[in-house]
Amino acid sequence: MGHRDAGPPTAWLRTHPGVEVVCRDGSLVYRQGITDGAPDAVQVSDRFHLWQGLSRRVGDIAADHRRCLLAAVPQPEPAPSPTTPTGLSDQADTPARRHAKRFFEAVHALTDTGLSLRATAHKLGLNRRTVGKYARAASWQECIRRTPPRRPTSPDPYLDYLRQRWEDGEHTATVLHQEIVAKGYRGHYQRVKIAIAPLRCGLPINTPRERPPSPREVARWITTTPSRRSLHAADALQRLFEHCPELDRTHDLLRQFAAMLDARDATPLPGWPEQLTVARLPALASLANAIREDQPAVVQGITTPFNSGVNEGRITDLKLQKRIMAGRAGVPLLRHRVILMASLRRRHP
Repeated sequence: MGHRDAGPPTAWLRTHPGVEVVCRDGSLVYRQGITDGAPDAVQVSDRFHLWQGLSRRVGDIAADHRRCLLAAVPQPEPAPSPTTPTGLSDQADTPARRHAKRFFEAVHALTDTGLSLRATAHKLGLNRRTVGKYARAASWQECIRRTPPRRPTSPDPYLDYLRQRWEDGEHTATVLHQEIVAKGYRGHYQRVKIAIAPLRCGLPINTPRERPPSPREVARWITTTPSRRSLHAADALQRLFEHCPELDRTHDLLRQFAAMLDARDATPLPGWPEQLTVARLPALASLANAIREDQPAVVQGITTPFNSGVNEGRITDLKLQKRIMAGRAGVPLLRHRVILMASLRRRHP
C-alpha cells in the first residue's frame, strides 16, 4: 500500500472479505483503515518496521549526544622519545596498549590455527591489512598505535588564550572565534571549533585525535548483535558507554527488545515502555507512547511468524531495477523486467 490514506486499504479489504491476518507498519492511518475494512482481522505490527523504528530513534539519540562521540576514539600512545626507544614500560597500562594486546591475541588465536588472513579479517570484522599487520608482528608491543607528530595549525598561537577562556566558562566556538579574530587570527571558524573539541571531553586542547564516528555509525554498532560486532566497534562502544550513560542506557533497552524478538516472547513488553519513559530520552519517550497505543499488534509481531519480509524484499528488488535503469524507464518496461527476473529465479533457484 503506497498511500497514507485510510480509504484505499479500507476499500480493498471490504472487496476481499475473509482476510484473517494483516501485517502492517505502525501507521495510525493504516491501523484505522484496517479496522474499518476488516474489523475481525488480527493486526500484526511488522518485526522489520518495529526494529527499523527503534534503530532510527537510536540514531536520533546518538545525534543528540554528538559531543560524546569523541570519547569513542582511543587515546593514542605517545610517541617514544629519542632517549627511550621502547617508549613506556611494559607495566604501563593505557587504552592504546590494551587495544593492541586484545587485537593481537584475537588475530593470532585464528591465524595460528592455519586460518587465512582473508577469513580471519571476515570473522573479526577487521580490514585485511590490519589483520596482516597483527599477524606479522612478533609481539603486541609492535602494534601499539603511536601518536604522529602534530602538524602546526593556524589557531596554535591562540591555544593558550582559548584554553583560558574555556576555563573562564566561554564554551561557544563562534564567540571564541570572534575574540581571536579581534586579536589578529585570520583562519576559518571551523579550525577553532576543531581546536577546542578535545576540551569538551576533558582532554588537552592540543591532543591529536582521530575522526569520531558519526551518529549513524554509532547507531549501527549499537543495533548490531554483540556477538557479530567487530573488535573495533566493541572497543569503541565500551569507551563511549563509559563516557555517555545515556547511550549506555539506550543500548540496554534496545538489547531487551532484541531479546524479545529473538525468543518470540512478549512477556516483558508491558513493562518495557515504562522503562523507555523513565530513561528521560525524548526519542524513546515518543516510542513508548506508540508501543502503548499499538500494544496488541506489537505483541503479535513479536510472538507470531507473520511478517512482511517477502514484500520488503520485493520492494527492494523493484527499487534496484529502477536504479539500474537510472529512473528513465516507464512502468511497462519496469513491469517487464520484474517479470523477467522472477522467471529467471524460478529456473535457477
